[in-house]
Amino acid sequence: MQGNGKRPPPAAKRSRTTERAPALVGWHSSDADEIERRRWRGRTEIVAVESGEPAFPYFGTFRVASGTGGSYEVEIRSLDRLENACGCTDHRVNGLGTCKHIEGVLEALRRRDARTFSDAARTGSPRVELFLPRTGDGFPRISWPQNAAATRSVRNGLGAFLTDDGTLRDTSPAGIEALLDGIAAAGHGVRRHIRVSRYLAPWIEDAKRRAARLDARRHFLADVKAGRQTLDRLHHKLLPYQRDGMLHLAFGERSLLADDMGLGKTIQAIAACELLRHLKGVRRVLVVCPASLKGEWQEQIARFSGAETLLVHGGRPQRLAEYAKPAFFTVVNYEQVVIDAAAINEIVKPDIVVLDEAQRIKNWQTKTAAAVKSLVSPYAFVLTGTPIENRIDEIYSIVQYLDPGLLGPLFRFNRDFYELDERGRPVDYKNLEALQRRLQPVMLRRRKHDVETELPGRTTTTYMVGMADEQRLRYDEYKAQAARLIHIAKRRPLSPKEFDRLQMLLACMRMLCDTPFILDSDCRVSPKIEELEKVLTEILADPERKVIIFSEWERMLMLVRELAQDMRVEFAWHTGSVPQQRRRAEIDRFKHDPDCRLFLSSDSGSVGLNLQAANVVINLDLPWNPARLEQRIARAWRKNQRKTVDVINLVTEDSIEQNMLAVLSQKQALADGVLDGDGDLKSLRMPSGRRALVERIEAALGATGQPATTPPKLALDVQLQNELVRRHGGALVLLEAHRGADGVDRFLAVFDSEETAARERERRSTAQGADPGAPRLEILDRFTYDAVQRLTAAGILRPVDEARRELVRSPTLGAGGKAREQARSLRSAELLGHAERKLRMALLLAERGFADEAAPILTTCIDLAAQARTALTGDTSDDEAPQVPTLQADVSTEIASPDGTATALSAMERLLADLQGRLQALSAAA
Repeated sequence: MQGNGKRPPPAAKRSRTTERAPALVGWHSSDADEIERRRWRGRTEIVAVESGEPAFPYFGTFRVASGTGGSYEVEIRSLDRLENACGCTDHRVNGLGTCKHIEGVLEALRRRDARTFSDAARTGSPRVELFLPRTGDGFPRISWPQNAAATRSVRNGLGAFLTDDGTLRDTSPAGIEALLDGIAAAGHGVRRHIRVSRYLAPWIEDAKRRAARLDARRHFLADVKAGRQTLDRLHHKLLPYQRDGMLHLAFGERSLLADDMGLGKTIQAIAACELLRHLKGVRRVLVVCPASLKGEWQEQIARFSGAETLLVHGGRPQRLAEYAKPAFFTVVNYEQVVIDAAAINEIVKPDIVVLDEAQRIKNWQTKTAAAVKSLVSPYAFVLTGTPIENRIDEIYSIVQYLDPGLLGPLFRFNRDFYELDERGRPVDYKNLEALQRRLQPVMLRRRKHDVETELPGRTTTTYMVGMADEQRLRYDEYKAQAARLIHIAKRRPLSPKEFDRLQMLLACMRMLCDTPFILDSDCRVSPKIEELEKVLTEILADPERKVIIFSEWERMLMLVRELAQDMRVEFAWHTGSVPQQRRRAEIDRFKHDPDCRLFLSSDSGSVGLNLQAANVVINLDLPWNPARLEQRIARAWRKNQRKTVDVINLVTEDSIEQNMLAVLSQKQALADGVLDGDGDLKSLRMPSGRRALVERIEAALGATGQPATTPPKLALDVQLQNELVRRHGGALVLLEAHRGADGVDRFLAVFDSEETAARERERRSTAQGADPGAPRLEILDRFTYDAVQRLTAAGILRPVDEARRELVRSPTLGAGGKAREQARSLRSAELLGHAERKLRMALLLAERGFADEAAPILTTCIDLAAQARTALTGDTSDDEAPQVPTLQADVSTEIASPDGTATALSAMERLLADLQGRLQALSAAA
């Protein structure tokens, strides 16, 4: 900081075209280094300077255009002191007294006439200047010119506000506001000699707003005490500490709630929103959270508030339409904000933005952080149990969204709170007590032990987890088979064999909600494991917490075991395959070894065990029966448990698991009503008979409409590829799939002629109108595509940074022979992988006696194998391809024999051996 407020001397001037940026010096960067960097940016990045006061060519107001597209008002009142002003955030926050816009104006004035500039610097501003310096204590100041007439006039007119030496008598916001009133009431002779900075008014308003918040909270609590207001705006009463959190958010306007996991940050935020709806008339709340928590927000709002809630899903056109719907709560995920931030500001215009799991913006350089921080709203609630996960500058990024000025510029934050080595690299922390004091105006944090006496016995959180593509494909195949049986059951009772088959299919669907690995050891996909890693990272940050993790399937626990090993967390293992004596040793280790933080258990550990050492229970999957679920939880939540138990359920979105939540809730409502006297027993109905059973299974399955009588569809890209190749053959020279940031695939097709492209474009337009869900396909002819490639290579066009997959590429498109062979091999390998997966599924069904369900899956498998051969060889003849109708006939004939299951299995094994041989040959050729 320049203690005397003078500008440091400028560095030697260089040619503007050859000038380089000042060298980076790491976090040792001094104020002089930062000022020099802003001078360089002012010389190289400011593209236009326009005078707003022609009568004052040097000491006036200027409009500045930056090369980045911004436009700002700059006030120049000194050419050699750090007393100028700009409306940009950097000038307001950096504490340097300058910015690139100010430096750009000074450079432009200097270049105009160096001698006149030097003369103006000596004489100074001809006006009395009332302004807000951004150095020193930050309180308003007044400076006096060499113009004696101006000084005399202002001193005579405003003497009551000045001391004998000409300084301001009262620099408080109230004192400055009174001074401004005095200037407005003074005569023209005073007003024409004084310039009041336009940036004083926002400073006064900010100070008044802070004082008004404190007054509003005091008055509200007084009204509560007098019975004129209430703290209870939700369907359920808040605990005392939760009321404090609600008030902190509502009356803090832009605040951070950093309570431990399980203390109810979501409920406190909902309550604050409802309170502001009542007190301030807010109409729109935007909730930004991880995709896995959108369902949890919907559930919590419905339970505690009942307010209108909209979960935003789908592609961009659908999202834009949903933003316009007038729900009180609009819930989006972070990935959607990255794409839609500008549209959200324009359409939703939220009064409140709630950021849940706000550690997502802890890295201020990321696109996510930049997009979220561009959201505009009067109120902002930031919720995170881990505001600091790795480094203290993470909380800098989070707080920057709430109040950019609170922690100052990043370069000064780093100097203030990090010990640096000789190269400017952080090696340790310092002054953390000072950092804590700086955070107090915006942050409220309570740990579990702080509010233990106020907590209920347990809290429950449900995380919704999406399926991976491979997982969804397998799941949908089983769902289609189950839906067919449900359709039969509506017409007649299922036979014992059919009912067994239905139970097996439902069980497979539940397994797939965890991971295909339970059924197929070659597929280890599991989004739940990825979500579990995030949850455990937060939980285990508290050394006092231990966790029980339940899954019905041991193979799912095997993946958890691998995760624990990767995270270097010690665990106990308790499944049915563990000998009884060894089980007891594992239990004792979990209870008594402080380093053993996890207890991994199948349902063999859900009964009879006392595991009060744990205070977190994580259910990777939900049992059919709520009583079994309660048995799991009761391992930790028991009599004499002195700590609150957090129950966390990981539920796969849009699946049998999510649909089971309603079934479990209905069963639990019956138990609660009868056993505990809770709820409205009159509203409960007893399901009975075959129809009720079918309805319950259908509700859990989510099955509607007609049964699937054909094999499940191939992936969208394979469908589109097959369709275009079948229709156009070699006229299709390129087909690409582009995965956007919104997760939606868009396709590019290139045809060899404009005529072919036009025909397909017309056909796709008609198809899109009939089916809005049809693939999004852009169509070019070869000439146009080549032109685009030339412009891209020349740097005139810039490709969008998207994940791209090449599905079809003609050898004539310019790739070399080796590249063509590699592309064909990759495509063939991809199709072979799909075929092998179908084979494994067909064999699994056949082994369990469901050969008729296996047959159509095998048909798809054979088709994929034929496509793999064609992709590899380029030969479209069918001489060597498996004959699908013949193979299907073989299976059908053997299924119809007296011992259908055994003979079907035999047929499937022969087909498996035959097709595997073909696949191995193809792989060898590849």
